[in-house]
Amino acid sequence: DGFATAKVLAEAVRTKPYDLILTGTQAEDDGYGQVGVVMAEMLGIPHVSIVNRVEVQDKKIKAHRELEGGLEEVVEVDLPALLTIQTGINEPRYVSIMGIRKVAKKEIKALGTSDLNLKPEEVGLAGSNIQLEKIFVPPVGEGAAMIEGKPEEIAQKVFDILKDKGGVA
Repeated sequence: DGFATAKVLAEAVRTKPYDLILTGTQAEDDGYGQVGVVMAEMLGIPHVSIVNRVEVQDKKIKAHRELEGGLEEVVEVDLPALLTIQTGINEPRYVSIMGIRKVAKKEIKALGTSDLNLKPEEVGLAGSNIQLEKIFVPPVGEGAAMIEGKPEEIAQKVFDILKDKGGVA
C-alpha cells in the first residue's frame, strides 16, 4: 500500500542530502496517487501534486499543476520540496550503448530495514494500512439510452429519468 511504500522511501531519502524529490503522480497498479504526498508529509517538506511543468528559481520551484476542466494552477514552493510529476512532462532521451555499459558496471546498494531504522513489522504487508481485497472489471450493464429531440425536450427527458431514479428531488 502507499503508506508502507512511502515510509520505506522516506527513510531511504533521509540517508542522503536532497533539495528536490520527484515521484510519479500515481501508481500504475492501483492509481491511488498517495505515495509522493505521504512521503512529503513524513519528511516534513512541502509538496505539489500533478505537476506538468517546472521552473527553477534559486531556492524556489514554480510548479505548474494540471487541474480538471483544462485549468492550470501555478504554485511557488520553497526547497526542499517534493513534486509528483504528471506523464508527458518531458521527452525522454535515448541512452547510448556506452552509457548503458557504464551504468551496468555500477553497484546498486540494497538497503534493508536495519539500514533504514525500520522494524520488519513497519514494512510490507505487515506495515500496510490498506489491504486491497479485489481489483476487477465491473460487469457490463444495460446499454445507454439515446435521447433525441429538441434541446428543451432532451433536458426534460433527462430530468424525468433522474427524478425516477432518485437522482433529483
